Amino acid sequence: MAFVINMKEKSKVNNVTNRLTTVLFIIYLIAICWILLFKLGVQFSYMGKRRFNLIPFSEPLILNNENILNVVIFVPLGIYTGILFVRWIFGKTLLFFFLLSLIVEGLQYILRVGAFDVTDIITNTLGGIIGLIIFKAIDKAFNNGVKAQKFINIIAATGTILMILLLVLLKMNMLPVRYQ
Repeated sequence: MAFVINMKEKSKVNNVTNRLTTVLFIIYLIAICWILLFKLGVQFSYMGKRRFNLIPFSEPLILNNENILNVVIFVPLGIYTGILFVRWIFGKTLLFFFLLSLIVEGLQYILRVGAFDVTDIITNTLGGIIGLIIFKAIDKAFNNGVKAQKFINIIAATGTILMILLLVLLKMNMLPVRYQ
């Protein structure tokens, strides 16, 4: 009887953990849309022009910080995908990263807020793969999926709070960096 009660308690903890992960994932998706599609509400000079690049890495890698940022911004996607879609095979996960990147690039072009760039699709997909590898390493280090997920949730929640705080401070002009 104690085993059944213990299993119910574990199930409740897992449900809360899964809900928190899902909420953090949704916040991440909203943030990524706001950053990549709405450019944080800032009007840049290149907006309104449609550009199309089908030549991967046509600019030098060393001088282009945008490629590094594209990888970094999609790392959380890989981590969340590893947690939330644990049953997906690698091919399906890779296709998800690719299609999401393709949709973002297509929307940037259609909405005239950025260029459609094959390099961005590649670097975004790479960021997702790196995030998935990070998740697998954390999962293996903890040797317990629930503990690994809780650890990631703590880091993600902290990062989400810091990101929101940074954006609020930027919006209120309380940082030395000017947002408008």
